[in-house]
This record gives sequence, structure tokens and C-alpha cells, in this order.
Amino acid sequence: MRLFLRHFLIAAVPLACGVAASYAFARAQGSCGAMVGPVFASKCHGRQLEYQLLFQTAGTAIGTLIAAFCGFWLELRRRRVTPPQNPNLGDP
Repeated sequence: MRLFLRHFLIAAVPLACGVAASYAFARAQGSCGAMVGPVFASKCHGRQLEYQLLFQTAGTAIGTLIAAFCGFWLELRRRRVTPPQNPNLGDP
């Protein structure tokens, strides 16, 4: 169960980073009507969604790099903990 939970958390890192980046961008923006006026508000909203999607993609890419680094580090740590097996010992 512990191994499953570890793998699940590492796999969830890119999703969490992507959603967090997208949410942070959306919360940082003001309303389109206030920024450009009611005439161009629809174009502005489309552009904001485009940028929000780019932020989500970049957040997911960064999360993937973080997950890859964590997986690599955990695998190195696991290999150091387990003793090397002697190929000369065993059943004849």
C-alpha cells in the first residue's frame, strides 16, 4: 500500500502543478470588460483562456520534471539501501 501511495503521489505532481498554475493565472487577471471595455471583451476573454491554457501546459511540464527528479532520487535511494546480491551464492 505504501508503494502504491508513493507512486500515486508522484504521478499526481504534474496534474497538481498544471492546475495550480492555471488557477493562479486565472485569479491574477481582472475582468475583460474592465480592462478593454465591453466592445472587445469577447476577444479579451478568448485570449485570456489561451494564456491560461499555456500556463497550465507550462505548469504540467514543470510538474513532470519535478516528478521525474523525485522518482530518480527515490530510485537511487532505494538502490543504496538494498545490499548488492552476490551472484556466486545460491542453489547449485
